[in-house]
Amino acid sequence: MPHILYGGDYNPDQWPERVWDEDVHLMQEAGVNLVSLAIFSWSRLEPSEGKYDFAWLDGIMDKLHAGGISVDLATATASPPPWMSHQHPEMLPVTIDGVRLWHGARQHYCPSSPVYRQGARRLAEQMAARYAEHPALAMWHVGNEFGCHVPYCYCDVSAEAFRNWLQERHGSIEDLNRAWGTDFWSQRYSNWDEVLPPRRTPTWPNPSQQLDFMRFSSDELLACYEIEREALRERTPDVPITTNFMRFFKPLDYWKWAEREDVVSDDVYQDPSDPEAGMRSAMAGDLMRSLGRGRPWVLMEQTTSRVNWRDVNVAKAPGQMRLWSYQAVARGADGVMFFQWRQSRAGAEKFHSAMVPHGPVMSSPVWKEAKQLGQELRGLDAVCGSRVRADAAIVLDWESWWALELPSKPSIRVRQEAQLEDYYRPLFGANIVADFARPQDDLSGYRLVLVPNLYLVGDEGAASLTTYVKGGGNVVIGFFSGMVDPFEHIHLGGYPAPFADMLGLRIADWLPLADGEQLEVVFADGGKGRCDLWSELIEPSGAEVLASFAGSRVDRRPAVTRHKFGSGSAYYVGTRLDQQSMARLLLTICAEAGVEPALEAPAGVEAVRRSFGHRSILFLLNHRHSTVDVPLSQAGTNLVDGSQVHAGLFKVGPHGAAVIREGW
Repeated sequence: MPHILYGGDYNPDQWPERVWDEDVHLMQEAGVNLVSLAIFSWSRLEPSEGKYDFAWLDGIMDKLHAGGISVDLATATASPPPWMSHQHPEMLPVTIDGVRLWHGARQHYCPSSPVYRQGARRLAEQMAARYAEHPALAMWHVGNEFGCHVPYCYCDVSAEAFRNWLQERHGSIEDLNRAWGTDFWSQRYSNWDEVLPPRRTPTWPNPSQQLDFMRFSSDELLACYEIEREALRERTPDVPITTNFMRFFKPLDYWKWAEREDVVSDDVYQDPSDPEAGMRSAMAGDLMRSLGRGRPWVLMEQTTSRVNWRDVNVAKAPGQMRLWSYQAVARGADGVMFFQWRQSRAGAEKFHSAMVPHGPVMSSPVWKEAKQLGQELRGLDAVCGSRVRADAAIVLDWESWWALELPSKPSIRVRQEAQLEDYYRPLFGANIVADFARPQDDLSGYRLVLVPNLYLVGDEGAASLTTYVKGGGNVVIGFFSGMVDPFEHIHLGGYPAPFADMLGLRIADWLPLADGEQLEVVFADGGKGRCDLWSELIEPSGAEVLASFAGSRVDRRPAVTRHKFGSGSAYYVGTRLDQQSMARLLLTICAEAGVEPALEAPAGVEAVRRSFGHRSILFLLNHRHSTVDVPLSQAGTNLVDGSQVHAGLFKVGPHGAAVIREGW
């Protein structure tokens, strides 16, 4: 679409028809141009098996089109109707402890269930056949938040599917035994019927088995998506297809999923009580842009004020919803949507805020802010289709994430998402934009690549990073990386074997730090800092020591190193530095690598550029509660209000946003 998408999930089936005309009128007033429709409507659309009722959906589709509002039409398969599980209880999911989960909420299906898959495909086919030519149809929305509640199922149906998946992956039972290292603890299998999902065991299950089950579970949910996608594609080959992601959602390998989407979309629910909410949502935006390989994405869900599912559901401050919406656009989104349009009167989410609240609409601060945002976004047509350019990349591999957080490690305190944040935080604070990438991707276009943790790495990923540094790249690798191969077997030859030559060091042993324990770190230039969580005995073999530990068994041993390798440089960080020390280190490396910020701005002001070739649009986002003066070097036009912007100091109000078309 030529305009920024704006709207939200719309559930007209929860309301009498007399409300529908008012909804369309209010949508027009708020600048809504797209709604996600029928996401949880399966039981309305198919009230009994094979009996379909589309009359109500026909009516609202026609009304929306007449009102100039397009539809992101859902396949409605996120929540099977009660009749399905009543007739086929075997399609219900089972937990790791053998507990069957019943209908009465949502997502109550085993991803491997033929009953669910066949029913979902039939409904998707019916939807595609009926609405393929409807003028309101702009996009297809398959399912909803796949895996949100049931990422893994351990039932007998899943067990059979798991065995089939393993046979395709490994071939023979002997190959499986080798891959899983089953000679440990007498786990050797004699035939495929003995193989089960990693159900509850007396102690730790086989880690290679667990890792394969995570791969399988992500693939099974993806297969559910693919079944519906194929049904839609057959009837509507030119209509884009999406399903909404959930930021850094561990159970699903979003790299694989994004390859099957025409438009990447995401649900972002920041916690207003979190002082780093802005940083975390920026990181999510960068991930979504990267999953789509730089293509514009859509913020499919957020809340106007508060959610309903935290212990304490803090409301957003005035202006915060608008600010975070602009942040998504700054990070590459061409759409800003909400859950939901009209606040539900009944059900589990009735206290979840919406664009249209329970009370009087016109006097509602939430409505006023939503309306203001919609009107402002109408002026941002120039942003549509532009891209965000990054000189730095952060490596994220889902399989390594899964393997890292399996039990029986030197420290279970090492967590993938926390490691990502430790490396992302300094870049965000300095207004340096980063993409996310897989280790095996072509990294040659980046000046700097950060690897917060890559516990698991295969030959392809290790070779890619090595080639990148040899060719003149700069890489920073965090501790406990390069430990295991894709089977979750240790890389032999000395830690970290795949990267030892590139890093110019060996690790003799790990010495995790106890909870609350800290050590001092002394930098080569005399600066001092602190570290926690992790330490290790690093033995340089060509690497230069940039910082050393002080105290404990690692006193005067290297903590941070740099090694010239080929035409590039490889840095190693063998601990978790305090935030100030980490920022100092990474920003120094950025400067040496030629990675520059979008703008030198006061603390708390986020600056990001989107561009068409040499034409650029500067986003200024003030996360502070007070007005800030931001120095600008060139004039332009603020697309938010159409005002002219001059070089010099530019004022941005509390939680304010400006979108400046620079010099054109």
